Amino acid sequence: MTSVLRRHLPLALGAAAGAALLLPAAAPAAFADPHETVTVDPTGRIAADGTVTLSGTYRCLGNSGPVFVSSSLAQKSPTVRHGIGGTRAVCDGAEHPWRNTGRPTPGALEQGTARVEATVMELRSQGGLPLPRFHAVRRQDVTLTED
Repeated sequence: MTSVLRRHLPLALGAAAGAALLLPAAAPAAFADPHETVTVDPTGRIAADGTVTLSGTYRCLGNSGPVFVSSSLAQKSPTVRHGIGGTRAVCDGAEHPWRNTGRPTPGALEQGTARVEATVMELRSQGGLPLPRFHAVRRQDVTLTED
């Protein structure tokens, strides 16, 4: 990883996540390749300490920068999302599993229905700055069950 990418990666991931939240629900499909997908398993796990685990599969094609599968949850308020980790992705056209784990603010999430957003996003360098390219986005309800 180049020093520029290392330095700007947290900022770029935050900006990309923020941009994804501002897009209308149908917008990502308009620019994603139809062969690129991300799925979310219908059940997520929540441990006694609040750690949440989400999983699914992804498929993406071609990349020139690092690619990640990120996920977030909304439960008590649709406008408050909690980031649940990120996994490095391989864009070789094959289907791969992903699994993200994170521990949001204590008490923020509980067992029951939650709204997940999973995103396959690449950071492409343009003019020396990493900018997001979305390969696939999925939004759906899941059930959080005790781990």
